[in-house]
Amino acid sequence: MTLLLTQPSAIAHWVNNQTGDRAKRFRGLYHLNAFDLGLLIPYFIVMVILAFYGIHRYQLVWLYYRNKNKQARSAQAPQVFADGELPFVTVQLPIFNEQYVIDRLIDACCRLRYPRDRFEIQVLDDSTDETQAVAADVVRRYAEGSAGLLPQPVYYLHRSDRYGFKAGALDAGLKTARGSLIAIFDADFVPPPDWLEKVVHHFAEAEVGMVQTRWTHLNRHYSFLTEVEAILLDGHFVLEHGGRSRAGVFFNFNGTAGMWQRRAIEEAGGWQHDTLTEDTDLSYRAQLKGWRFKYLQDVECPAELPIEMTAFKTQQARWAKGLIQTSKKILPRVLRSDAPFHTKLEAWYHLTANLSYPLMIVLSVLLMPAMIIRSWQGWVQMLLIDFPLFMASTMSISSFYLVSQKELFPGRWYKTFLYLPFLMSLGVGLTITNTKAVLEALFGIKSAFARTPKYRVQNKGERNLAAKKYRKRLGIIPWIELAIGCYFAFTVWYAVTSENYFTVPFLLLFVFGYWYTGLLSLLQGRFERAGKPGSEFHEKPYPVGV
Repeated sequence: MTLLLTQPSAIAHWVNNQTGDRAKRFRGLYHLNAFDLGLLIPYFIVMVILAFYGIHRYQLVWLYYRNKNKQARSAQAPQVFADGELPFVTVQLPIFNEQYVIDRLIDACCRLRYPRDRFEIQVLDDSTDETQAVAADVVRRYAEGSAGLLPQPVYYLHRSDRYGFKAGALDAGLKTARGSLIAIFDADFVPPPDWLEKVVHHFAEAEVGMVQTRWTHLNRHYSFLTEVEAILLDGHFVLEHGGRSRAGVFFNFNGTAGMWQRRAIEEAGGWQHDTLTEDTDLSYRAQLKGWRFKYLQDVECPAELPIEMTAFKTQQARWAKGLIQTSKKILPRVLRSDAPFHTKLEAWYHLTANLSYPLMIVLSVLLMPAMIIRSWQGWVQMLLIDFPLFMASTMSISSFYLVSQKELFPGRWYKTFLYLPFLMSLGVGLTITNTKAVLEALFGIKSAFARTPKYRVQNKGERNLAAKKYRKRLGIIPWIELAIGCYFAFTVWYAVTSENYFTVPFLLLFVFGYWYTGLLSLLQGRFERAGKPGSEFHEKPYPVGV
């Protein structure tokens, strides 16, 4: 057995050159080896499943372009409200421990252009730290008009129990909200002054229940990590939302930078907190009730990207867990509904996509032994079978994000090629964190709503006390990521020595992905980003104008 593992090429060469009965018996034993089949069968099952999810990315690109003439635009609302008939809008701002960004958010919302007799702002504060005092003071000054503006219809509501987390806060706000339309912005967003004007008229169509707008990024160029994060989100908002909305299938509200018809929320059963993605949960329930959703790709709402790996992983794990929780809750209803088959199929792909993370763990375990076994069978079979599966499951990622960047930045999209290897590696590096989140969802393990820290850092060289105050604990996961990266470094060495050269680029993505996420999780926060000479940690004053 040791000889077989250490000298596969020599053994395969020996087997292929044997003649007579002994060779036939040896070849028969080799081809019927139960151990080999026990490894190869799950290996190919995983690869085929991942390939189907990869092919689905191509389908989203196809839907996006096939239905391009069905794109909804801000300036092309089929109907509009007359000036005297504009609906009352409640702007809800759910926050939790956001002392460094809350003034920026309130300032931006108070500058939204909309008749003040048809408009109110609710600051829904669940904070347990100094944010309570900061937010209350900012609200008081804007309400009194002492911030250099006319008095604003802004109100401060604080909860001490945090029941239901964000969903609970939004639900509590609805009890006193006066608006028939509900706009929602998270703490790290800065809506532009014309946001309401561009969105509100789409609700003149009575069947429209929600309008989502596209996120853009305040600190896209802060670091290499934020550049990659921006590309990931752009792919979601251009091709996933764009493809689904244009094709008329279900898609989701993203929890912020969108507006709801209040009746849609109420008829769908209101905000529920039994999943961590209450926005997706409510979205599917509302669409199952017959409400139509719109996505306005040309309406932008800038927000702050996580600048640290641990914050980014916290965000991604919450989304991964929440979507699986939502799939367990909602998919049976979708499949039993009278929705068209293609809508049900798209819902399946959307809500179960994060199952690919535990599948990647299985693939990681099986890759090395499968590669040894496959090398005995010759490179031709690997090229004809393994390579197409790798292409379907991984190369679709490249095309997916290249297309999204070409749509948004037609003059400089080609620069995305520089980021593609790192983007794919980052997706691999999230495997451990997101697999843990997915398994917790599958086994019904509950957890609190883990907020993504907002640091109010936009430009290179900036630092802020929030980065130190709100930094997450690391745990053992970064060390596991580094160890798995070492395992894949060994697989690279083996692939080179066994002349399986075409697998090397793929394996290097695993090495870099696990090492990159592991090292950044450990090192970020140990060494603060160097600022300009003489700069020190500082708290930014409030309020700050947009």
